[in-house]
Amino acid sequence: MSEYVLEMSGVCKSFPGVKALDQVQLKLRPGKVHALMGENGAGKSTLMKCMFGIYKMDAGQILMDGKPVTITDPMDALKKGIAMVHQELQPIPARTVGENIFLGRYPMKKALGFIPVIDHKKMYDDTAELLKRVRMSFDPKQKVGELSVSQMQSVEIAKAVSANCRVLILDEPTSSLTANEVEALFRIIGDLKAENVAIVYISHKMDEILRISDDVTIMRDGRYIGTWEAKELTTDQIIRQMVGRELTNLYPSKSNKPGEIVFEVKDFTSINPRSFRDVSFQLRKGEILGVGGLVGAQRTELMEGIFGIRSHIKGQVFYKGKELHINRPKDAIDQGIAMLTEDRRGSGIMGVLSVADNISISSLNKYLDYGCFINGKKVEQLVQDNVQKMNIKTPSSKTQIKSLSGGNQQKVLVGRWLANNPDVLILDEPTRGIDVGAKYEIYCIIADLAKEGKSIIMISSEMSELIGMSDRIMVMCNGRVTGFVDGQEATQENIMAYATQFN
Repeated sequence: MSEYVLEMSGVCKSFPGVKALDQVQLKLRPGKVHALMGENGAGKSTLMKCMFGIYKMDAGQILMDGKPVTITDPMDALKKGIAMVHQELQPIPARTVGENIFLGRYPMKKALGFIPVIDHKKMYDDTAELLKRVRMSFDPKQKVGELSVSQMQSVEIAKAVSANCRVLILDEPTSSLTANEVEALFRIIGDLKAENVAIVYISHKMDEILRISDDVTIMRDGRYIGTWEAKELTTDQIIRQMVGRELTNLYPSKSNKPGEIVFEVKDFTSINPRSFRDVSFQLRKGEILGVGGLVGAQRTELMEGIFGIRSHIKGQVFYKGKELHINRPKDAIDQGIAMLTEDRRGSGIMGVLSVADNISISSLNKYLDYGCFINGKKVEQLVQDNVQKMNIKTPSSKTQIKSLSGGNQQKVLVGRWLANNPDVLILDEPTRGIDVGAKYEIYCIIADLAKEGKSIIMISSEMSELIGMSDRIMVMCNGRVTGFVDGQEATQENIMAYATQFN
């Protein structure tokens, strides 16, 4: 028997205009967590999709227990004991937890002695047992559409475990999980390790990698860099191997100088009594105002209310002393406010459209001839200017945005809003799910915008990001503003003190 449950060697995969994988290898030991790391666009997800049968390899070999295998599609992968939890969740919201977990492999029984039908009782009984096994307290008959994103992700993990897999691929599994849910996931991983399951763990969170991994493989630009035991590595060593250079500063030096107050919110209160209440704050020209708080603090809901996505029952918004009346996002956009949403896939990019379409979609009315004909040359110039300014890595402006890495997708979305030349830019979790190198590029863009005099509100759940980028930090707890911290004096301790002031 091979010491590896699964081996990949010499894997190559190309797409039009880009070679995604070039002679990549990976070896998984049973009962071990194998972290797969690299910048966005390094080829991690592509390699896993080759393993799971979503993509067909151009070259290379897969061995299981030392014997060559061919994986034709995801169903074939499941039959061979390989399961995958994708970064982009695709549940069926109108169906129950049990139906989602057993989709495509429902337990069957015969009605009237010969008609095959789904055995719903067995399905829900098996679902209840499975949820108990993975320590999740969901009702098997609850509609998945009623769950939060983090709960949906937990259901996907339960679905993978239900396949009695020998290899489990987890692609950014904690990107939408709370701290308690992360701990629950780690307990599940520990249980699976004890059952000799090999786990591939893709994440950009260094603390998680060093905490739970046994082996670490690093990729860069579609190539294999090396494999190490996790205990041999430090965070700095991982970053150096990922980006191919020393990264001495995680945040750019700031040269912006906040000026006069240009934006003000007074007594803003949601129509939902459990959401934001009596929120007031000011924003200066050229200032980066960080917004911190724990999960459930209603930070996103507040900004969506200001932007016209959510309703409010009282409160005022002023820009340069003039009251703004915002009832829908178009009102906010017309008055120089932009908002980058936290859910890049769900409410940001339009995956089947091109990079050019995604950049220009919000400003096409500025490039019309005779009021109705789009000037293609001017639009293409806008797109090329943004691709160059944002350093967007794409084969061409016609490439579908869904094929770009997360970091490049995020830069496209920033470019979309900058095409409107907004005065106030709201950024909700601008670096979620992107690697350390792409994060630095996003930080540089934010710092440059502030230097140009743009006023920026940045929501972040990463404490170090808030401290490293903000001129001031507004902290929320349970829908209320509990305090402000000057950027120079900010520490994790004083931010957390405000973030836990429940009232």
